[in-house]
Formats: sequence, C-alpha cells, structure tokens
Amino acid sequence: MKSTNKHTDVTKFSAAGLLVALGVVYGDIGTSPLYAMKSFINGNGGLEHVSDDFILGSLSLVFWTITLLTTVKYVLITLKADNNGEGGIFSLFTLVRNRAKWLIIPAMLGGSALLADGMLTPAVSITSAVEGLELIPSFNILFGNNQNIIITIVIAILFFLFFIQHFGTDLIGKVFGPIMLIWFCTLAFFGIINLSHDWTLLRALSPYYAVNTLFSSENKAGLFILGSAFLSSTGAEALYSDLGHVGKNNIYGSWPFVKICLILNYFGQGAWLLSAKNNPSFFGIKDLNPFFQMIPPALLIFGIIISTLATIIASQALISGSFTLVSEAIKLNLFPRLHTMYPSSTKGQLYLPAVNRILAIACIGIVLYFQSSQHMEAAYGLSITVTMLMTTILLFNYLLKNKTPFPIALLMLIFFGTIEFCFFIANIVKFMHGGFVAVLIALAILFIMYIWIKGHYIKMGLLENVSINDYKNQLNQLRLDTDRDKYTTNLVCLTNCEEPDQIERKIMYSILDKRPKRADVYWFVNIKVTDEPYDAEYTVDTLDTLYIVKVQIRLGFRVEQKLNVFLRQISTELVENGEIKNQSRSYTILPDRKVGDFRFILIQEQLSYETTLNSWDEFILRSKLFIKRFTVSPAKWFGLETSDVDIENVPLFLNYQCHTTLKRTEK
Repeated sequence: MKSTNKHTDVTKFSAAGLLVALGVVYGDIGTSPLYAMKSFINGNGGLEHVSDDFILGSLSLVFWTITLLTTVKYVLITLKADNNGEGGIFSLFTLVRNRAKWLIIPAMLGGSALLADGMLTPAVSITSAVEGLELIPSFNILFGNNQNIIITIVIAILFFLFFIQHFGTDLIGKVFGPIMLIWFCTLAFFGIINLSHDWTLLRALSPYYAVNTLFSSENKAGLFILGSAFLSSTGAEALYSDLGHVGKNNIYGSWPFVKICLILNYFGQGAWLLSAKNNPSFFGIKDLNPFFQMIPPALLIFGIIISTLATIIASQALISGSFTLVSEAIKLNLFPRLHTMYPSSTKGQLYLPAVNRILAIACIGIVLYFQSSQHMEAAYGLSITVTMLMTTILLFNYLLKNKTPFPIALLMLIFFGTIEFCFFIANIVKFMHGGFVAVLIALAILFIMYIWIKGHYIKMGLLENVSINDYKNQLNQLRLDTDRDKYTTNLVCLTNCEEPDQIERKIMYSILDKRPKRADVYWFVNIKVTDEPYDAEYTVDTLDTLYIVKVQIRLGFRVEQKLNVFLRQISTELVENGEIKNQSRSYTILPDRKVGDFRFILIQEQLSYETTLNSWDEFILRSKLFIKRFTVSPAKWFGLETSDVDIENVPLFLNYQCHTTLKRTEK
C-alpha cells in the first residue's frame, strides 16, 4: 500500500497560491515594523538622543539583516532543504538524522526554542498594534492614559483567538491572504508618503552605514544594537516552517513584493524620525512608536485596525505552527502523545487542546507580567536566535549529504553561524530584561523532550525480544482449544519490535501466561514513523501460517495514526488474497463482511522497584511514566476509542537485584 497523498493546489505557483502565502507565511516578519524601529530609538535613550547617522545606520542594519538572514539564508538556501515539500526544523532533522546520532541535539534545542518564541510573538505583536489607540485623542479623553485598558483589550483579543482554535480556522483563513495583501500595500503606502520627503535616505542601503553605526560612539548600545536589528527578521524561521502549506515557488514569487513593502515602511519610519528629531514636542514621549507617528492623522484609525488584524493573523499562523511542530515532535518520539483533533478539512490543519491551553495561559501571563510592548521587546528574539543557529548546523549537514563541496558548505556554516552568533550575543542582554521567561519555557520543553527520547532509548535497550516462530505451535494449540472461551476473532498487540519474526517477551507472556487468550488470528503490529511526511504503506509476514500476522505500518511524520481504519483495510486485503481465512459472520449489519471482530491489547509498563539501573536512568524512566499519566491514552491516540480495548499493566522488569530467600521453619 503506497500513499497517494498530494499537496493541495495552493502549493503550486498561482495567483491563489501567492495570496495564501501572504496570509500564512509572512505574518510574523510582516508585523515587525510595528516594533523594530521603536526598539532602536528607545534602546538609544529616546528620540532626543539619536542623530542622522544613527537613523541611517539603523535602517542599514535592518536592510542587511533582512537581506542576509531572510533572503539569502532562508529564501535562497534553506527552502531548498525541503522534505517532499515540507519545511521546518524537524523536517530538516529527518533529512539528516542518519548522518549522526548527535544531530538530535540541535533539533531538540531548535524546536524547544521555537516553541518558546511562539509564546512571546502573539503577546508582543498584538500589544504593539493595540497601543496605537493611545495616539487617538478621543480614546485618551474617554479612558485617559491608562495602560490597563490596553492590556484588557489585548487579553480579550488573545482569549478570542485561542477560543476559536477549537472550531478550526477554515472560514477566517480564507480572508487571511486578502487582509495581509492590504496590510503590505498599507506598509508600502505609509512608507512612500514619508520617504517621498527625503529620497536621499536610500543611501542607507549601503552596508557602510550599518558597520559605521555598529562601532560609532553615537550608538549607546554597542554590539547589543543587533538585538533591535534582529527583530526585523524574527519571522524567517516561520517562513521555512510554513513551506509545506504554500510551496516554495509561491514563497519565491511573493517574497520580493513583501521585502519591498517592508523596506519602504522602515525607510518611511526613518524619514519621519529625521524630521521629528528636530521637534522638541516629540521628546520625552513614553514608548514613542514611529510606525504610528508617521501615519497621517486622518488614516490613523485605519492603520490601527489593519495592524491589529495583521497581528491577529500573524499570531494565528504561529499558533497553528506550534500545533504542527508539537505534532511532528510526537511522531518523532520527542514529545509525549497529546490528544489531537482535526477541526477542518484543510490538509495539515490540526488542533491540540493541551498545547492550545498552555499557549493561551503563557501568552496572557506574558502580557500581564510585562504590561507594555516595550518591555516585551526587551525579552523578544533571544530564543529564536538559538533556533536559527541550530538550523544552520542541520543545514550544513544537509548540504554535505547532498554532495555539496565541503568548502562551500563550510563557508555557509561559518558565514551564517558567525552572523547568528553575533545576534545571539547581542540578545543575551535581554535575559535580565525578561528574556529569562522565554529561556525558562524553552528549557522546560527541552527537558521534557530529553526525558522522552532518553527514556525510550533506555527502555528499548532493556526490553527482551523473543522469536514468534518459537511459539507458533502453542498459539496454534491455543486457538484450537475449544475448552477455552474464545477471547476474540482477531487479537491485536502493538509492538515496538521492527524485526519481522520477533516481538517483546511481555506480549507473548500476556497471551499465553497472564491469561491465555484464544483467538482465530494473532496480529502483532509495529507502527514506524518514517522520514517522509506523507508515507502510508505496510508490509506483512504471516510466518507461513493462517493465524499469525506480523504487520509493519510505515507512516509519515504528518500522517494521523488511525490504527483501526488501517487494520480493517489490511485484514480485508489479506482475506481476499487468501493469506488468512474468511471470517464471515452470521450476525452483522454490514453486507459481505469478510472480517470478524477485533480486540486490542495495550500494555502499559510499570517500573519495578527492583532494578540495577543507575539513579539518573531510573529518574528518567520514572519521570516519563509520571508524565504519561497526564497525556492522551494509547487507545485515543491510535483511534481506538470505539474499539474493544484491554489495557494490561505489567512491570518493566529491569535486571532484578538479588531477592531475599525465605526459609521454611516448622510450626
């Protein structure tokens, strides 16, 4: 059985695909003009402390950051590292993980940092947009200069945004593209209005101004000014992650338009700053935001509305991206299994209630803790630099795997690694200003990933496998034993063993010893997640019998594991091929039913206290078993809620220590 999944039409280069790309891919980087230039000015002490050269240098830093990181690294190089059209750090990891086992480390570091950054992005972008209300006189007359009103509005928007995830975003998703098209046109329009007063600003396209400002005495932040420059490119990693939703050709086709709109807006803000820095009335304004200040007063309401809509769309894209990222981590055995729902017919759209709740609590908590976008900006961007560095490491290995000459691959690693390391150092200062929040979240996610994968390796190294062939006669005798009540027609046991003729000893113990289970056919099913995103195939071995079936189902890391549905298909095909006997039933509402009933045995391990494991490995396994209590049940994960499922708890025997032997005495 081979998958016939095809990418949706929007992944092909077309006007519709370009429009979808605007709505899905560029939300994060497209809303960066709301806070990036503001960060430059406030980081240097305010408008009264900036010079013409500083403004030119800031614009130059923005332009070259977007050019080198987003355009060259991600659009021109990283997008080529697609896994059958899918992108993102975990997709990249699956392409290179066979090169070296240690590559799982940058994948885990990058994935956990990306998830942590996703909790800050909705908070900082939506707050930046809503704060534009403070420039409206009628708003100030009605509410005064009260930041609590802003916070209340932001929390209400976030609450609504996370609430609607349960219903899917098919309907509102159709307007994402048109709204973002209006947004980027608005960015360009406002930029041109201000830039038209001083086109000489375009000289900031020269890297001279960036380098000069970086080492100028007028730059009070020194190297740490790169932290502000980096804000203009924080959405680059999301651009790669969303590759599978829109296709690389639509990103190639839409990025020049997006970049031009962004640059025009940044330079328009620069033009406004040059004119405003000579106006003392702007001095001392708290949280001065050149984005809203440069908008003509008559269009300010429109600017606030469209920017708020754009930040909501950007947040939606990051939330959906977080769901996809966690789902991929689960399939790669890097994260606990969580309940997954598919609320719409859109390919790839899924909903994880637990992740949604955690994101909602984290985002609202961040807003309440930081109170203003300026404080959030001080914490924003630190974790994403880690993700970019880890992507560069994986990309280096991908280039080598694809026979890229070593000097070229090494040059890419050194060039982008150096740039990103500088950004990382520049962002380190944010740790004490709130960056620790994102770091702590990332470390918590990383620790869970470590427990999960390390626990898996420990368990797999200690489990004992047996040959099914050694028990063929016993299984045959058991199925023919009419003195025993029939347990089920098809008994299905899940196994982690990939060898065709082997299973774990505990499974055979469950069938023969714990309670002999009489069935017509014994199924041993192994589900293997492959490096391809949409694989869906199986292999089968009946071991020259009509009553034993060892099945390996190979599923891509983006395929839902509907075990019940798959087994119905496989069993029907085996009956039609004569590999197992027809199981027609006298009582059924299904015409021409060829397969009988199924009963699933799911075995849950309990760690024995009698073990010679070292204390750290024992802690890892106990932690993993503890976390499992709060995750989705195996029955729900494999789509067996409506099936006949028995769960057996067995001790995970791990090298018994010496027992105390009892001595019999006379009465």
